[in-house]
Amino acid sequence: MTQYRIHRLGHHGDGIADGPIFAPLTLPGEEVTGEADGSRLHDVKIVTPSDDRVKPPCPHFRSCGGCQLQHASDDFVAGWKVDVVRQALQAQGLEADFRPILTSPPFSRRRAAFSARRTKKGVQVGFHGRASGVIVPIETCHLLHPDLLAARDVVAEFAMMGGSRKGEITALVTLSLDGLDLSVTGGKPLDGPLESSLAQLAGQRGVSRLAWDGEVIALRTPPRQVFGAAHVAPPPGAFLQATRQGESALLYAVTEAVGDAKQVVDLFAGCGTFALPLAERAEVHAVEGEAAMMQALDLGWRNAKGLKKVTHETRDLFRRPLLPDELKRFDAAVIDPPRAGAQAQVTELAEARVPVIAFVSCNPVTFARDAAILTQAGYAMDWVQVVDQFRWSVHIELAARFSLAR
Repeated sequence: MTQYRIHRLGHHGDGIADGPIFAPLTLPGEEVTGEADGSRLHDVKIVTPSDDRVKPPCPHFRSCGGCQLQHASDDFVAGWKVDVVRQALQAQGLEADFRPILTSPPFSRRRAAFSARRTKKGVQVGFHGRASGVIVPIETCHLLHPDLLAARDVVAEFAMMGGSRKGEITALVTLSLDGLDLSVTGGKPLDGPLESSLAQLAGQRGVSRLAWDGEVIALRTPPRQVFGAAHVAPPPGAFLQATRQGESALLYAVTEAVGDAKQVVDLFAGCGTFALPLAERAEVHAVEGEAAMMQALDLGWRNAKGLKKVTHETRDLFRRPLLPDELKRFDAAVIDPPRAGAQAQVTELAEARVPVIAFVSCNPVTFARDAAILTQAGYAMDWVQVVDQFRWSVHIELAARFSLAR
């Protein structure tokens, strides 16, 4: 059997040997053997382990696809994630002052998408296996908050009632102040009896809200999230930071970056993760492409006490970015785009010369591309804060501050 030396870790978490050959669950510096199938190595055996290799804490690690890096030490993962961002910036000819990475603790995830399927013997509930469509039932999880893990039993009951043996359902479960918020897709088509039965089950299990393929069919009480002094009930399936700790780290960085600005524009504002806390000391104009998110933000602002004025606008910032004439009244901008980045909007921000920009990103590559636009327009990248709220995964988030040279 051929022996390989792992030189580095790829962006998907696989070790890479000469070829390139991709070897799952390996680490740089390790000598391994395996059977090559094209560019993939199968039946991998570790001959010489890395000093950074550790025993995975979760018994489901090798079968479940939820984590990619539990076999690596925390220090290694932290360093690797910072290096991924650094290398993305270097590819654009950029350098940055990196602050120490902030990592969410185990058992802190407040939202997860469970997969469930009816079987002859009952229901399987869990996550998909590694590179597989097979559901791996889980008894424990070192990522999920205990209250979220306990929701498996609730998901199983809904799958038994509303799932089909021909396919699986996906239940996006979110912890809220008011209980479980469930958004189910892939279930049986609703009819009167099924809708009544599902709503009754939701009531019996104390579910705050149940949405079935996008339609809310049970609402005991709006499932609220805390954004600063405001309580907001996001629409079903709306974006939410994965952990409270990760959200706090990003909010702290954004708040510091904005500083004492009095007029702030929040682009890709979601339901107000940043806009509402910033409104404690600045007037904020929030812009988002989904009207339901803007409505939730507005209601949260109106019901909160002590906040400054928050206006909102529903607008597709990819097709219709805010233009310089619209941006010139703001002292600072916050921008938190999806993985595709925000090239068009960043170009307009650069032309408008908004004094300070707090940039939040979940994709180092598109962040680096957009950062290059700002630096070429005369902005300085003051610092970068990497945030690891998807512990043991290859997912990376960050916040950065850009300012115009005085």
